[in-house]
Amino acid sequence: MDEQQILAFAQQFDPQPFHLSDAAAKNTLFGGLAASGWHTAAITMRLLVTSGVLLQGGIIGSGGELSWPMPTRASDILHVESEVLEITPSRSRPDRGMVKLRSETRNQHGDIVQLFVAKLVVSRRTQ
Repeated sequence: MDEQQILAFAQQFDPQPFHLSDAAAKNTLFGGLAASGWHTAAITMRLLVTSGVLLQGGIIGSGGELSWPMPTRASDILHVESEVLEITPSRSRPDRGMVKLRSETRNQHGDIVQLFVAKLVVSRRTQ
């Protein structure tokens, strides 16, 4: 994550002062430039897809709970730690099921900048 990425994303998708200018963000609850939560979410998705979350059929969301306990900053290096919480086979569709996946996006200090508990639709292996 760097300042130019934060500014470019904010200009296109979330043009609020605390995402567009460090000076404007100084007097907000963020106390300085903060990445949009949606930017953090997009990076999290990229990390999930490219780092080996191996779900047959891809990562297909059907809902979830998302929170940003602290802001992502320009100097942050992000990584994601995920845990499968639940696997539920579909009763009516034997070719699929649901997975509940908890993903913590952390910065280089280990601080959680995003928490996402996703409900995912997954294909089931044929026996």
